[in-house]
Amino acid sequence: MLVDRRGLLASVFAGLAAGPVLAAYPDDLRICLLGQSLIEHDLRGIKWKPDDLRELIARNHVGFTDLETAVKGNRIGRPTRDTNVLHVAEPAVIDCLKSLGVTMATTANNHAYDLGTDGILDAIDALDARGIVHAGTGRTLAEATQAAVQATTHGRVALVAMASGAIKAGAAATATRAGVNELRRDGAGLLRDDVERTLAAIRTARAGAELVIACHHNHYWETPASVTPGWQRDLARACIEAGAGVFVAHGPPLLHGMEMHHGAPAFYDLGSFIFQTRKADDFYPATAWESLAVECRFRSGKFVDALLTPIVLAPRGVSGLPDDFATRGRPRRARGAEASAILNRIDGLNLTFGTKLRRQGEQALWAAG
Repeated sequence: MLVDRRGLLASVFAGLAAGPVLAAYPDDLRICLLGQSLIEHDLRGIKWKPDDLRELIARNHVGFTDLETAVKGNRIGRPTRDTNVLHVAEPAVIDCLKSLGVTMATTANNHAYDLGTDGILDAIDALDARGIVHAGTGRTLAEATQAAVQATTHGRVALVAMASGAIKAGAAATATRAGVNELRRDGAGLLRDDVERTLAAIRTARAGAELVIACHHNHYWETPASVTPGWQRDLARACIEAGAGVFVAHGPPLLHGMEMHHGAPAFYDLGSFIFQTRKADDFYPATAWESLAVECRFRSGKFVDALLTPIVLAPRGVSGLPDDFATRGRPRRARGAEASAILNRIDGLNLTFGTKLRRQGEQALWAAG
């Protein structure tokens, strides 16, 4: 039977622009990568209707974010930071993320230790109780390094997560202490032997999973913070060569560019998905309130394409008052000129990497090859 390939491709790209036709290939594995979630307050029940975001995330087999908050529990961990930069929440914030379609999270970041070692253990317990797959912290260094796996109808998805920079003394996992899978740098700015330990975890995970996500939370920021460090690009390539099908990073609350390596995508920073910071209005640039939701398709473990949907976060709470932090940083899908501006900025960031996106209305498509 003859097939009109041009017509078929046209229908596929048209569907990608609309969004839900991502299911046109029912055998493809689909994951939605989100920015970091600095969430201290449950956003359910306020004047916020994230139905379009919920539908976008939930149409994927995996919804992924970075839980950049310490979670309270029975251990009652003691704060390790000052109030303004202490990010602590009740377990209900995990329920909030789950209601949006989040199924997987990295906990490797500089705020995981905000309630000390007890807080790390309480977060692990809370995530386990709610069925959220997570990696990057653990009861031991081996556990913090090893992959966590989500079984989907289209294959097993593994997550290996790590963090660099601003990891407080006592926060890193050891053979006998719970903590973060930390990648340290030496005096010359080079990553230490921690990298090989993490790459070994990726190799092991790839042997038993359809796809491995490698996630890095970075606080060794360049000047300006929107610049991706060369050493982080080297790390991404090493993770991909070890078997990761996608590399994603967080840290600066800013979007960075993206590039392809050996057919696998590297997203160097997706900014924030939820950003309930208590810092002054003018502390961050306006671009800190912009983000992306990235829907990636994989076929037989290989990257096919990614649909990028711009997101904007509310810099002020529902009340409009500057001290309304409880409802600040809530996301919504960008539309019209807002979406175009974010995609234009991504195009500019991508110039460094030679990455070109194809516009699809208020979204953009990044295809393999």
